[in-house]
Amino acid sequence: MLASIESYSRFVYARLDNAASIRRHTVRLYTDSAATGVLEGRVEFEGDLALSVFERLDFGRSRILFYSYEIYRGDELLTWYDPQPHPDDPSLASTHPHHKHVPPDIKHHRIPAPGISFSEPNLPVLISEVEALSVSQ
Repeated sequence: MLASIESYSRFVYARLDNAASIRRHTVRLYTDSAATGVLEGRVEFEGDLALSVFERLDFGRSRILFYSYEIYRGDELLTWYDPQPHPDDPSLASTHPHHKHVPPDIKHHRIPAPGISFSEPNLPVLISEVEALSVSQ
């Protein structure tokens, strides 16, 4: 799915347009060179939940080069994902460099992020997480 903007576009918009829990989104996928692109925008869910998405993509290598994902309830940041390496934190080794920031002390409290990858689309994992938060309200 990450091999071309066309295939990734079909994948992304099928997920966003067919998830019953998504009220609306502003996600856009565009190229910024012959082989690279950006996916960015906001996905709004029921229950005042939202997902902010940013991905830098290399279609020639079928990879996500960088990402940032943030989950909000209203204006409150609940959690975020990033691939900034923390090699001195052995608790993150299982999914290195992928990790999730969680309360308390969201800036410094990190946990492993299973299912988050540079080689596979992350949107299904993130949508499932937000949907689970909606159910647990």
